[in-house]
Amino acid sequence: MALLSRADKIRDHLANERTFLAWIRTSISIIVFGFVVAKFGITIREFFFFQNHLINGGGSSVSVGVGFMVMGILLAPLSLIRYQMTMRQIESEQFRPASGIALFLGTMTAVFGVILTLYLIYTSQTIF
Repeated sequence: MALLSRADKIRDHLANERTFLAWIRTSISIIVFGFVVAKFGITIREFFFFQNHLINGGGSSVSVGVGFMVMGILLAPLSLIRYQMTMRQIESEQFRPASGIALFLGTMTAVFGVILTLYLIYTSQTIF
């Protein structure tokens, strides 16, 4: 097994940093998306309240939004841990792909996608 040159290690570390920043951007996006979902639900309830209309539920948007925010918040430290693990692996030249974290995040994304879809179907039937 050939040892990595200094230029190869630098290139690998820079790629690791770009990947870390992409994870952080994704984390921020998920947090903001959760905030928008929660705030939109609150705004819709206030609108109907001022129009003297009662709507069923509406509190689920806050739960869904907070769920997305928690997922985004947890993604930030997970990405930092993965960044540091990859950095150590590059230095020791013993890199291993991150199958566990990828499987976990892919599954969580699918679960939250299903939750958001069900929420959209539910709210479209209860509001109108």
